[in-house]
Amino acid sequence: MAAAAEPGARAWLGGGSPRPGSPACSPVLGSGGRARPGPGPGPGPERAGVRAPGPAAAPGHSFRKVTLTKPTFCHLCSDFIWGLAGFLCDVCNFMSHEKCLKHVRIPCTSVAPSLVRVPVAHCFGPRGLHKRKFCAVCRKVLEAPALHCEVCELHLHPDCVPFACSDCRQCHQDGHQDHDTHHHHWREGNLPSGARCEVCRKTCGSSDVLAGVRCEWCGVQAHSLCSAALAPECGFGRLRSLVLPPACVRLLPGGFSKTQSFRIVEAAEPGEGGDGADGSAAVGPGRETQATPESGKQTLKIFDGDDAVRRSQFRLVTVSRLAGAEEVLEAALRAHHIPEDPGHLELCRLPPSSQACDAWAGGKAGSAVISEEGRSPGSGEATPEAWVIRALPRAQEVLKIYPGWLKVGVAYVSVRVTPKSTARSVVLEVLPLLGRQAESPESFQLVEVAMGCRHVQRTMLMDEQPLLDRLQDIRQGGLELQISPRSSRGTDRGCPQQGSLCGPFPRFPVDLIPGSVPDALFCCFAGEETEGLVRWCRSPRPSIPAPLPADVCAAATVVSVSHIYSSQGAVVLDVACFAEAERLYMLLKDMAVRGRLLTALVLPDLLHAKLPPDSCPLLVFVNPKSGGLKGRDLLCSFRKLLNPHQVFDLTNGGPLPGLHLFSQVPCFRVLVCGGDGTVGWVLGALEETRYRLACPEPSVAILPLGTGNDLGRVLRWGAGYSGEDPFSVLLSVDEADAVLMDRWTILLDAHEAGSAENDTADAEPPKIVQMSNYCGIGIDAELSLDFHQAREEEPGKFTSRLHNKGVYVRVGLQKISHSRSLHKQIRLQVERQEVELPSIEGLIFINIPSWGSGADLWGSDSDTRFEKPRMDDGLLEVVGVTGVVHMGQVQGGLRSGIRIAQGSYFRVTLLKATPVQVDGEPWVQAPGHMIISAAGPKVHMLRKAKQKPRRAGTTRDARADAAPAPESDPR
Repeated sequence: MAAAAEPGARAWLGGGSPRPGSPACSPVLGSGGRARPGPGPGPGPERAGVRAPGPAAAPGHSFRKVTLTKPTFCHLCSDFIWGLAGFLCDVCNFMSHEKCLKHVRIPCTSVAPSLVRVPVAHCFGPRGLHKRKFCAVCRKVLEAPALHCEVCELHLHPDCVPFACSDCRQCHQDGHQDHDTHHHHWREGNLPSGARCEVCRKTCGSSDVLAGVRCEWCGVQAHSLCSAALAPECGFGRLRSLVLPPACVRLLPGGFSKTQSFRIVEAAEPGEGGDGADGSAAVGPGRETQATPESGKQTLKIFDGDDAVRRSQFRLVTVSRLAGAEEVLEAALRAHHIPEDPGHLELCRLPPSSQACDAWAGGKAGSAVISEEGRSPGSGEATPEAWVIRALPRAQEVLKIYPGWLKVGVAYVSVRVTPKSTARSVVLEVLPLLGRQAESPESFQLVEVAMGCRHVQRTMLMDEQPLLDRLQDIRQGGLELQISPRSSRGTDRGCPQQGSLCGPFPRFPVDLIPGSVPDALFCCFAGEETEGLVRWCRSPRPSIPAPLPADVCAAATVVSVSHIYSSQGAVVLDVACFAEAERLYMLLKDMAVRGRLLTALVLPDLLHAKLPPDSCPLLVFVNPKSGGLKGRDLLCSFRKLLNPHQVFDLTNGGPLPGLHLFSQVPCFRVLVCGGDGTVGWVLGALEETRYRLACPEPSVAILPLGTGNDLGRVLRWGAGYSGEDPFSVLLSVDEADAVLMDRWTILLDAHEAGSAENDTADAEPPKIVQMSNYCGIGIDAELSLDFHQAREEEPGKFTSRLHNKGVYVRVGLQKISHSRSLHKQIRLQVERQEVELPSIEGLIFINIPSWGSGADLWGSDSDTRFEKPRMDDGLLEVVGVTGVVHMGQVQGGLRSGIRIAQGSYFRVTLLKATPVQVDGEPWVQAPGHMIISAAGPKVHMLRKAKQKPRRAGTTRDARADAAPAPESDPR
């Protein structure tokens, strides 16, 4: 891990060196506020050919004058650098005019971790191509498949991941930090084309360099220098009424990784050291190619500590064959982004690979290191294969203590740690410096925080633990220490002091937030009608599902049942300590009940009482299987625009987890991204959970991703999503009009009254389905069934809406010559009166004026026999079609269907097995009865307004919408 620590640098255990595989260096702060000058490394000795660290305005940078051989732009002002000279930072490749040096406020990647007030881990998705994007660490363009965070706008090369710090958006409360106001979360560069600065109104984006900053919450954009003129408070911009405020979400620290908290499917993580199988990374920060042997240079493997050796993660450093030991060490420190005085470190040679592997397998740090002090790797002797950076022992350390609350006048305080220092003595020394001398020291505890790019791990230190020994033991781990208030419940909850079972990050079971709230909420699903999971709900005091193994039941003392959803085969568990919550999650997520795999989700605690009075947060459901790959992209986009805790993947537990999380929110709206079947799925779940919701009738908007999308057409959301800006979609949802729509219940009873006894023995049990759009019997359902079966056989081919319609056409042409005489196979009663059917091939009950991808099946002609159809009139229209040709004519607008009846209660008798489809979901229904009637209260839908939504892209609109600080949201 990190090699060492320098006195006065951030509390990487008394040093500014980031740990390898972890914290280093996004050049922009996290959610704590704007970037500001921080304590960089001391000047140290002058480097060969390198200027001493830059002016005080440039935190942590080591600029040197370089000769330019190609067109180059300034990373501060984004203007072209005229002439042949520029100033380049050796570590992060920040390029600047000489005149701009004194204005640089963006910290170097080597010290950026020390400026992050609230560490929050990133959630990286799979590698992909990101055109015209720049890496936030090395500032180079992303030409090969790269990584990006699914919650913020961080883009990285794979080999730069170990040097990106945990500065993702803070989307929930964390410990005892105060959240009276929310500050801007600035992220540098990768702004959209045409972005204009909110302060000077000049262009602040650039397609040539990483320049300009943008707030991850409200979207306001500015030059990095101009951002200092903006008020620090963020009002969440144009989407503030839709965003779930972070202050209203409580997810206790030290629990689960962010991918688990945000319900993000974790992609396979490549080696953090680079693309190669050996974990090698690029040669230095400039990503240069390896020097050839004839060039008079040599390439060395440099490991940054013990952990790097164990994981075989190293950086390649190219130096002259005549370089001295100090020059090689300085190059190694630059490659690992370590702003350390070389006098505090040394390079130690590693033995050959086979010996190193055997020696390091035991996990004892230093057992395989051969110290060669005063000996240059570039001397005449044979060059060793690899070297490791080691810290020299010290008699004392300088430790930085960061308060675990935000209302404090200083970012941190520094204390000197000696062999006599303990965690309790440090707390007593620091409290007066933080203005808490009047409070009892027993209310505070020292917490060790390990900042990794993908996770943030917290460990509570015992009061009498010697700190210097602790620092020297884990100095190479690059950890940070913070002061946090101790919970009134303390650690005496009957749990082990450290989670030793199942889980990559064992932690102390400490709740840092007072109050009787659980440390974790689990939603466990096994699918609908899974009796094994919910049978135990009949018990008077259920604690753990009876079908679960004994090791789960053993946790009954700290686990309780919060809610039971019997109809959906789901339970919600409250877990009283981190260690047990972590163990249960790892146990449940791969468990099967009655042959069906469980889905285990970690849910936060939503503090609905803290919601602003005018807030109506949006609950987003996305079906990534709809619309080809568009659903997957939308899922990522909405997580960035909104709070990721309010965005749910329907393939991971369905709509119930989101509805349960929002069950106590007094007012919220729903956005469903998917086809008509997905919309019906969510509306059905809303109907089942309505009595549990504080907002029993939330309005539902649609982003159509399916093939037909008839309900989306009726509500003006379009024929299908075709790549519109997700921000504009959210604006349209915010300004949409509420309308009512009927919902219908279909009772399917396969038992025919006049059937023989031997037939009734095999009859299917009755079942109920819900309908919003239409129900088809006959040829319409037969075509849908054939299409559904073809898609099930080869789902990879059905990613294009045009291809899907082509398959429908092909299936229809194959059935033109078939004759079914449906009118002889069914009987229809409307309002309990028999209706004679004409000669038809299909019978369709329609609730909305759109069928078959936008066709008007009822027609617009006036008819005195029937009322004008509306989707909220409590009536269904019954229409017949004579065959495939008739259906094609209807879809082409040449004809309409045969009007048969209109009513609110229908009874259909099927004399033989017949294809049936409801809202595009087809099956073959056995002989029996179908009863269609109204399903309780009408549902509230959102219809897109006719006028275009206001886009907060102009100064006037932005400032009219923003409060309290002048903001815009050009996203």
